[in-house]
Amino acid sequence: MEYDPEVLRGFGPKQWLFERLLAGLASSETRAKDAYSIGIEEEYFLSDSRTKHAACTTPDVLFANAKAATEGRVDREFLQTQVEAATPPYASMGEARAELQYIRRTLATLASEHDLAVLACGTHPTARWRDAAQSEHQRYSAIMDDLQMIGARNMLCGMHVHVELPDPARRVSVMCRMIPYLPLFLALSTSSPFWQGRATGLRGYRLAAYDELPRTGIPELFPTTEAFDAYVAALVASGVMKDASYVWWMIRPSPKYPTLELRAPDCCTRLDDTIAIAALYRVLARHLDLNPGHNGELDAVSRAIAQENKWRAQRYGVHGTFVSREGAVPVGELVEQVLALTAEDAEALGCSAEVAHCRTIVAEGTSADAQLAIFQAREREAGPDAALLAVADWIAENTVNG
Repeated sequence: MEYDPEVLRGFGPKQWLFERLLAGLASSETRAKDAYSIGIEEEYFLSDSRTKHAACTTPDVLFANAKAATEGRVDREFLQTQVEAATPPYASMGEARAELQYIRRTLATLASEHDLAVLACGTHPTARWRDAAQSEHQRYSAIMDDLQMIGARNMLCGMHVHVELPDPARRVSVMCRMIPYLPLFLALSTSSPFWQGRATGLRGYRLAAYDELPRTGIPELFPTTEAFDAYVAALVASGVMKDASYVWWMIRPSPKYPTLELRAPDCCTRLDDTIAIAALYRVLARHLDLNPGHNGELDAVSRAIAQENKWRAQRYGVHGTFVSREGAVPVGELVEQVLALTAEDAEALGCSAEVAHCRTIVAEGTSADAQLAIFQAREREAGPDAALLAVADWIAENTVNG
């Protein structure tokens, strides 16, 4: 797979370095042991730039050009209509934001050379999974063989946030004590109200579809790292999976990096939302790591409540309430509680401004809310097909500019 030198004239090494310097990304940050460094992965859809329908097959040269222009930050995902972008670890949220902005804009520019647009959202408004083509990769072929139709239906895009803990051995403990907050990250990120060209009635349909896969959803309450390792070992020994990378929970210890990986959020259309949610997860990870007694009493009831709140996040997004033992808690109230709880952590990590944007998400709505408002207004004027196109146009525009 070779890249096109003509297309990449403006994305050569000098231009890449210049863009990074402008963005403050010259790798000057220190990877201190207590920095709780963060890396962000986003998954996008590739669509026909005119019709905005999902591109069933996509050219290899686009991915070769994108890899060359971003130093390998961009690659194919499970289906050919999907793109994965990943940042390196950063200690600065501002640097992570500028990196993702550069990746999004570079990818959009290169995609336009093939009459394609980039859409950052959890589900594509009009995509039909029956038309999807799998990306060529040995791992993907093995997964498709195992999952069959469920794999073909995996036309979903999420956001994964990696936070590096000073002691990776504490990741399982932090993971389990993070469980009550997982629905909050989903509620704040919802961007998947449509499926197969229809409004689902949910703000976040992505996980409803994703949960068809095995080893998804909320993790079990593992009492120790050894218990988690024993679970993984049993599945590997039984031939169920090759390694821990086939565990696809809403949060997991990364099998590749010394990080705890949040996988609950939809891919956010607006970059400010991406960064706010990533920052909130980062400060919560630090707080739980430094305060091992926080949520240390979680039990089966706690996990069952989190499971119910996951559904409420999918259904209502930021407009709903969450279950607690004391009664219903509005999403906005839980945001305020978490911001107060982690204020010192946000200050220590320089994330205060970024996490404060979570209030804006609650007040103004998520991508799902914007999509539904556009759809409802346009449907009355021109019908559902035109309304879905208007939604996709908004997503494409805000992927690059939002």
